[in-house]
Amino acid sequence: MANAEFDLANGKMMIEPEVIAKIAGYAATMSYGVVGMAYRSKTDSVASLLKKENITKGIKVIVSEDGKITVNIHIIIEYGVNINVIGKSIIKSVKYQINHMTGLEVEQVNIHVEGFRVGEEQE
Repeated sequence: MANAEFDLANGKMMIEPEVIAKIAGYAATMSYGVVGMAYRSKTDSVASLLKKENITKGIKVIVSEDGKITVNIHIIIEYGVNINVIGKSIIKSVKYQINHMTGLEVEQVNIHVEGFRVGEEQE
């Protein structure tokens, strides 16, 4: 996975995709209705809710050769919330936070709803 990089007056700055993933993860988990990030192993078809310290496992950042950033976010939501509204909110928040903190433009944010939680249970 390539680093995001751009030229400054006296050199270049490179940002690891892991840093961009952390920014996206925190922006997504702060959105209303999001229980947390999800991780689905290749051998298991059930999505697992990740703890905050593993937030980047539910996110994949792709930096193209021309510097365009695509972020794929896997989430678990609270039962009963409007998925469309949550998705739009997350996309807006993630794009804004990455741009605000790094100066980079995000071309695309893809939201993958992996499940929902009812009370304390996870479906």
